[in-house]
Amino acid sequence: MKTLIKGGRVLDPASKTDAVKDVLFEDGVILKVAENITDDAENVIDADGMFVMPGLIDLHVHFREPGFEHKETIRTGARAAARGGFTTVCAMPNTKPAIDSVEMVRYIIDKAKEVTDINVLPIAAITAGQDGEYITDFEKLKENGAVAVSEDGKSVMNARVARQAMRLAAEVDIPVFAHCEDKNLVARGVMNAGEKAKEMGFYGIMNAVEDVIVARDILLAKNTGARLHLCHCSTKDSVRMVELAKKEGLQVTAEVTPHHFTLTEDAITSDDANFKMNPPLRKQEDVDELKEGLSSGIMDCISTDHAPHHKTEKERSFVDAPFGITGLETSVALTITELVDKGVLTPLQMAERMSYTPAQIIKSDRGTLLEGRPADITIIDPADEYVIDSSMFASMGKNTPFNGKTVKGRVRYTIAGGKTVYSYRPGCECIVDKDVPKL
Repeated sequence: MKTLIKGGRVLDPASKTDAVKDVLFEDGVILKVAENITDDAENVIDADGMFVMPGLIDLHVHFREPGFEHKETIRTGARAAARGGFTTVCAMPNTKPAIDSVEMVRYIIDKAKEVTDINVLPIAAITAGQDGEYITDFEKLKENGAVAVSEDGKSVMNARVARQAMRLAAEVDIPVFAHCEDKNLVARGVMNAGEKAKEMGFYGIMNAVEDVIVARDILLAKNTGARLHLCHCSTKDSVRMVELAKKEGLQVTAEVTPHHFTLTEDAITSDDANFKMNPPLRKQEDVDELKEGLSSGIMDCISTDHAPHHKTEKERSFVDAPFGITGLETSVALTITELVDKGVLTPLQMAERMSYTPAQIIKSDRGTLLEGRPADITIIDPADEYVIDSSMFASMGKNTPFNGKTVKGRVRYTIAGGKTVYSYRPGCECIVDKDVPKL
């Protein structure tokens, strides 16, 4: 069935397109992007006043399955992704068991194919069981579908192991996604170190906890030639170090999360674990530097670090609750509200940071609306203002510091492989699961 998207503001960084055009696709492939397409189409979507972007890509999500299905499953995570406008997500390996083998990589891929039409791409563990000692078989993991390797949730603290892992990753050309956290410096920290932590009576996490490993991993990438991607950067010095690495021509990329460019430590005013995340919320000077980094392109992309937890876990005290917040269903609105509407990013830059560049980092053919490419498309109404209501999330995790926040920018359609997996009109939402054959 041919589908025609009429009169939207097409934003395609690959072709540098920012213009009102139509998009025609059929059988999961984009056929034409042009003004006033007159081809007959069985399905027509009126996109007047809306952004039409390549399907959003999130390089950093936690879907918890297997092992922690009480927090999230691949099915519920994919539903949250669809509702948030994402057609491709990369699932981190800190499950139980960890995604550290060909069998586990295939499990994630096969399970995702059963339950959703969005693309769920596994990221494999750097070491067996994420124990930081024995490096996994990167070549076989990549051959079977892993798009990156990571120890996310922790750092590979042994510098010798980290260097060897980067050397092997460079040999097979698979990117290393680094969670930059010096465990020895964290100690008992739960929020950003400083006067605010003292006021709240909490142990603090210094910027140096992140910065030390950012510096180490950039130097190891320089030594080995590895493609290094720095996850959830939160400090001003991380931005500065990424800038220096790029000036040297190193293959270093970096991501920023919406919560780190939206909130500061001052948002924590009570013992509310929905504000507990790792890295923690930093100071205004860090937020300003992150925004400038996103605007200039020093920081390459926006990722959510979607980290759902069960309600009872986040009802614990700030000290005892786990780190992490959900992010898939608030990312678009926060990006438009905090960056696009405030002139930090243009709409085309938003599409670049949330789709095109993430695709380049994992060497995917998605992230563009070029003719002949997969019909992964996100349609957003940038003017729709509403209040975030976490009770409406498709994710099992309702843990967000943004519940009750007024935002602008609502996903209207998420189209993956030519199939509408999410649609919204006032008073009516529809999330479409993949049909599971009955035995």
